[in-house]
Amino acid sequence: MMKHNTLESVYRKYMPDLYRYLRTLCGDDVGAAEDLVQETFYRAYLHLENYKDEKVKPWLFRVAYNAFIDMKRKEKRSTVSSEEFFHRLPEDDRKGPESVVLQKEDHDVLMAWIAQLPELQKQALVLYDLHQLTYQESADVMGITLSHFKILLFRARQQLRKNKERNDQDD
Repeated sequence: MMKHNTLESVYRKYMPDLYRYLRTLCGDDVGAAEDLVQETFYRAYLHLENYKDEKVKPWLFRVAYNAFIDMKRKEKRSTVSSEEFFHRLPEDDRKGPESVVLQKEDHDVLMAWIAQLPELQKQALVLYDLHQLTYQESADVMGITLSHFKILLFRARQQLRKNKERNDQDD
């Protein structure tokens, strides 16, 4: 188990990577990333008994990711539209109030499809496609191998494509 006196050395070693990861998740919100770094190490300190023989970095990244998700749940907002996700329509094709309604409907459908995915597929898709982490960063956060991560991401995307094709046929 990690001892309290080693938390400081872990902080010094992994804080820059953790901060960059959280900056990636938070975008331009530097304050949120800084707050989440502090929250991550606070939670790590509180939950040291849960730490076993895992590698420290992926464990910290999971703690950081969970802190980020908790923050987003509190905010209850989403910044990714289905157009951004599927890259299917140019921006100029949708203008006016109707486009806002259609975009919201598309977004809601996409989020419903993502919510139906198995938990690991959902997390892989969210980390890589929505939060734009690398394959390796995403695999580290999930605590799985790179090859397993790629399989999960492939299956998640495959399922979303099937849902989209079914939805397009129904229209």
